[in-house]
Amino acid sequence: MRSLSTIFWLATKELRSFLRDWVLLLLMIYSFSLAIIAQAQSNAQELNNASLGVVDNDRSELSRRIAGAFLPPYFKRAEPVEERDVDHLMNTGRYTFVLDIPSHFERDVLSGRRPQMQVAVDATAMVQAGIGSGYAQQIISNEVADFVSHTAQTPPSPANLAVRIAFNPNVSTAWFTSVMGIVNNVTMLGIILVGAAVVREREHGTMDHLLVMPVSPFEIAMAKILGNALVITVAVGLSLTLVVRQLLAIPIAGSVPLFMCGVVLYLFFATSVGVFLATIARTMPQLGLLFILVSVPLQLLSGGNTPIESMPPWLGAIMQASPSTHFVSFAQAILYRGAGFEVVWLKFVEVACMGAVFLGLGLLRYRSVAAKGG
Repeated sequence: MRSLSTIFWLATKELRSFLRDWVLLLLMIYSFSLAIIAQAQSNAQELNNASLGVVDNDRSELSRRIAGAFLPPYFKRAEPVEERDVDHLMNTGRYTFVLDIPSHFERDVLSGRRPQMQVAVDATAMVQAGIGSGYAQQIISNEVADFVSHTAQTPPSPANLAVRIAFNPNVSTAWFTSVMGIVNNVTMLGIILVGAAVVREREHGTMDHLLVMPVSPFEIAMAKILGNALVITVAVGLSLTLVVRQLLAIPIAGSVPLFMCGVVLYLFFATSVGVFLATIARTMPQLGLLFILVSVPLQLLSGGNTPIESMPPWLGAIMQASPSTHFVSFAQAILYRGAGFEVVWLKFVEVACMGAVFLGLGLLRYRSVAAKGG
């Protein structure tokens, strides 16, 4: 009980130190608010309000139907364009897409001559150009097929393909990037905050003061881990509730409390890595360099950016030993697919076991460094 009391009071000291450190406090606020909003709204991978011009040389019912089929939110309303102005408008970036419908297009379609239609694309807007070209082809094909079937009394297709997209019906990038941004920031801040707390003690010389007090290195390290983990846990809960649900209006399918339990388990791993790196680095710049070497691979290879299945088999097998991979897995299962405890309990156990191993390594390293006088 004396040890628990000591850890509690040392943890409150860590909280006071964190609240007085304006740089880390602002980093925490920014990482779970503005950074999440920016990542969700500026990293969109879907077509949105692409500008469209139409050169209608046919002026037929079919050409009008094609022009009218390009609708928001994917495309802006089609605007008529003169053929002589196309090059100038594309060069100045006025339109991302320009449809050039040739003369007698409807007549040639009905007579089975398979006429050609040109779609000019500004590929400097790479995402919109790539996705929009496929959309344009599909829209034009559907309108032509529908027009021909009604005009020539063609019998309907004997089968229809019904595609139902689960968990993200509109395939909105923001639904994915916002939550994955929070997940990645848990790893980043779990390492940085605890690592910075240890390095700050060594730089200011207060580590020696702590060691001459009636406290053990274990109690000092656990206080830093628990204090900073509490701050991150609260920030994650507020970010999911206020930023993701309220400001971005992104629905959360599963249980937020269940996800928060997983966050607490994962933080034992992330904060232990921070302690371990801080025992190697003697200054904050050194900690920053070590953080890059560790954090970037954890984030890029955890499955939050690229699915594990898309990686080489040997790399995917290696990443199964990383708690970050299992953290991303159960975070997606809970928040996207609404999984319950009966689905993710094994992932929780795996993260807890791996976190305990890293926690033990971090505490052993911290005890060794503390015994040598910091």
